[in-house]
Amino acid sequence: MSTQAFDYKEQLLGEISELPEEFLPNLLQIVRLFRESVTLKSAEAGLRQGLQETLAGETKPIAELWVQDNSSL
Repeated sequence: MSTQAFDYKEQLLGEISELPEEFLPNLLQIVRLFRESVTLKSAEAGLRQGLQETLAGETKPIAELWVQDNSSL
C-alpha cells in the first residue's frame, strides 16, 4: 500500500471516529453509493470503447481471438 493511500485511509478513519454513531448508517450508504458510481463509470467507459470499436469495424471473428501468433517469438 502506498504511503499516500495509507494517509487517506488514516484521515478518513479519523473523520469517521469523530462522527456521532447515529450518523454512521447514512455515511455507510454514502460510501457504498460512491464506490458503486466509480465502479460503474469504469465499466461504462469500457462499454463505450467497445461500441466505438465495433462501429468503426475494429473487430475480429471469435475464432481468431485466441489464435497465438508465434512469428514474433
